[in-house]
Amino acid sequence: MGLTPITSTKKMRISRYKRFKPITPVVHIRANEHIRVPQVRLIDENGENLGVLSTAEAKRLSEERGYDLVEVNPIANPPVAKLLNYGQFKYEKEKELKKQKQALKEITIKGIRLTPRIGQHDLELRENQTAEFLQDGDKVKIEVVLRGRERQHMDLAFKLVNQFIETLKSRTALKIETPPKNEGGRIQALIAPDKK
Repeated sequence: MGLTPITSTKKMRISRYKRFKPITPVVHIRANEHIRVPQVRLIDENGENLGVLSTAEAKRLSEERGYDLVEVNPIANPPVAKLLNYGQFKYEKEKELKKQKQALKEITIKGIRLTPRIGQHDLELRENQTAEFLQDGDKVKIEVVLRGRERQHMDLAFKLVNQFIETLKSRTALKIETPPKNEGGRIQALIAPDKK
């Protein structure tokens, strides 16, 4: 008697994670025939103000000189348009937006946990980690967790945190955002890089 293999009619589902590319900022700039206002204040390719002209006249002038008519300030009354290379102008604007986005880097809070009975080597290791976090521009939350009878020696935990911060001050510029305080059996302090 031979064994028959058990077959399943269900198909295996394979999941693939797609990596998303960072979204490039989109700049909406009206140019040439997309400018729909009746009049514009025209600035030529050399930066000289040519005054208020009808949009049709400004378009004709831009074609004569071999430039695009680009709306640079749509809020003004009448809107300000300039004779320039549209592709280059859009590229510069997108580059500027990217720089602004990078400047608004998210600040994260990293955590360092100490214990009252921490060894000297481990303490130095935590100091090195904290110094790296501060140099990267992150805030650091220092925490000492007290268990059982350790809670009777709060003064030692406060002393440990203060010494830890003083040692870091000698290595890197920092500011204390939240001084050490007791929060239900935990001594916590928040420090941040000092950007002066």
